[in-house]
Amino acid sequence: MADGPAAILRACTEALTVARDRAPEEIRRAIVGVGISSPGPIDPWRGLVVQTPNMGPDFHDVPIAAELGAAMGLPAFLERDANVAALGEMAFGAARDCADFIYLTVSTGVGGAIVSEGRIFHGPDGTAGELGHTPVAMDGLCGCGAVGHLEAFLGGASIARAAWQVVADGQSPFLAARASQKGIARIEARDVAEGEDAGDEACHAILERGRRAFAVACVGFVDALNPRRIVVGGAIADAQGERLLGPARLEVATTAFRTPRSRVQIVHAELGADVGLAGCHPLVIARLGDPAWRGDRPTSISAPTG
Repeated sequence: MADGPAAILRACTEALTVARDRAPEEIRRAIVGVGISSPGPIDPWRGLVVQTPNMGPDFHDVPIAAELGAAMGLPAFLERDANVAALGEMAFGAARDCADFIYLTVSTGVGGAIVSEGRIFHGPDGTAGELGHTPVAMDGLCGCGAVGHLEAFLGGASIARAAWQVVADGQSPFLAARASQKGIARIEARDVAEGEDAGDEACHAILERGRRAFAVACVGFVDALNPRRIVVGGAIADAQGERLLGPARLEVATTAFRTPRSRVQIVHAELGADVGLAGCHPLVIARLGDPAWRGDRPTSISAPTG
C-alpha cells in the first residue's frame, strides 16, 4: 500500500496470472471473468476505487477493473469488499436462506453491506452500506477523519491507536510490557485482546467500549433497516465470538423496536477468510453480459439461485 495503486495492480495481475497458469486446462477454458473485492468507497459501475481511508492518500479514482480486465483479457467487475462478502454468505454461507440481511465485517476496519429482497443495495452513488461509518458517539477519531463512527471504536486500526495512547498514559502494565518487547508502534488489536484475557483493566476497557459501540449500532440497524438477519464476520469478530455478538443481541432485544427485534437474528458468518473468493463467483456470474456495469447507470445484483 505504501507504494501506491500501481504496485497493487501489479501484484494483483501477477497473482491472477500465476493462478490461471497453474490451473488445469479445463478450468482455464471455463474462466469467464474476474471478480475484484476492494475496500470502499468504490464506483461499481465504472470499476473505480474512489477512496479507501485505510489504504493511503493515493487511492483515489483508481480504474482497477479496466486495468485488470485489460491485463487478463477478461471482463472484470469491481465491488466493495463487504458487498462481495455478503454475496458469498448469501450464496454459500450464513445467509443462504435469507433475502433481507445486513452483513458486517469487523477487522482492520468495520465494513457493511445491505441486502434487500436478495439484492445488494448500492444507492445512487454505489456507496450505500458503509455501516462502519455510522456515528455512534460524539468522540473517537475514525480512520476516515470523521468523529464518532463505529469503526473508531471497534476497527483493528482504531483499537491499536487506543492501545498506543494507553501505553503513553501509563495505564496498562500489560501493554507497556508488550511495547518494551516489540515497540509501541507494533502493538495491535491482538495484543489488546490478549491483555484483556490476562486481566488487564485498560485492555478490557478498550474492547468493552468497542463492544458497546457495536451493540448500539446494531439497534440502529435493526430499527432503520428491519433485517431478518445480521451476519457478522471478520478477524476481530471471529476472535471475539460471543463476547461481541451476545451483548448486541441483548441490546437489540432490550431497546430496538418490538416488531423488527422479534424477527432479527444476529449470527456468525460461516465462510471465514475465504468469503471474498466465494463472493467473487456470484459477483461475476450476476454481472457478466450486463452493460450496466460498464457505465454509470445504477442497478442491483443478486446471488444466483439454483
